[in-house]
Amino acid sequence: MPPAPRRPTSLTLDRRLLDEAKALGVNVSRAAEAGVAEALRAARARAWREANAAALQDYNRFIEARGLPLAEFRKF
Repeated sequence: MPPAPRRPTSLTLDRRLLDEAKALGVNVSRAAEAGVAEALRAARARAWREANAAALQDYNRFIEARGLPLAEFRKF
């Protein structure tokens, strides 16, 4: 799969962080992109948990009341 097209963006960053990143040779654009990607992953996971909270609670209540389906066939 080809990489997604990139778009120039303006960011405001803590001056000390930026200076240290430059001194250590950190690619600030790639680091920022990785940070945004991680924040998106966390936000999507949180949104999924919120959207499915009722179903997960129902399933947990079912398991507590009736046990695991097909539990008698488990070998452990």
